[in-house]
Amino acid sequence: MSQARYLVEQHTILSVVVGSRAFGLALATSDTDRRGVYVAPTEEFWRLEKPPPHLDGPLPEQFNWEVERFCALALAANPNLLEVLHSPLVERCTPLGEELRELAPAFLSRRVHRTYARYARAQFGKARARREREGEPRWKHVMHLLRLLISGAAILESGDVQLDVGAHRERLLAVRRGELTWEEVLAWQDLLSTRLDAALGHSPLPADPDVARVDDWLVSVRRRCLVAGAGNDGCR
Repeated sequence: MSQARYLVEQHTILSVVVGSRAFGLALATSDTDRRGVYVAPTEEFWRLEKPPPHLDGPLPEQFNWEVERFCALALAANPNLLEVLHSPLVERCTPLGEELRELAPAFLSRRVHRTYARYARAQFGKARARREREGEPRWKHVMHLLRLLISGAAILESGDVQLDVGAHRERLLAVRRGELTWEEVLAWQDLLSTRLDAALGHSPLPADPDVARVDDWLVSVRRRCLVAGAGNDGCR
């Protein structure tokens, strides 16, 4: 068994389904996008060659992060990581995975505004360039950018992450089908960006995440895994 397969199959603490199926935007042909978090054995970090910070597979459309890398990205309000913590479609969750999900509020902060807005702005620029070059953008991609703006504003307004797009579903799917004009899409983008900006000023979220709480948990995980030993269920 390869190291990659070993780490994912034996040391995954959380595995969820994200993407369209978690957002309420899935079609019959939609892929099942899986994301996971694994904890590499503590003693593996003593070697010159460190455990990989992320791994693909072993299933199609599956991507996994080592817990330390996961925490670092989630503290930076990376949308993909926050969605893993809040996905309602959980396929595997060990006791450490439960702890990680319970820690989810510590990762949330007003940094959401910067990361969500910056990513959406950059990707809309690429969509515009593709439209100018090829005649139209990738409408599925545009749909997900609009969904991201909706999600970011909702997080800032409520202080919580809700993945399902709810009442926006039909209009977002219409974007995916190319039924809205580019001008209508841009007008919706402007409205959502304005909402995102407005939500920042009165958000119940703190300015920064609780790094100390996350760091303490990560240290405790490393210690417990060292005591438990590689392959022991107590480390998962």
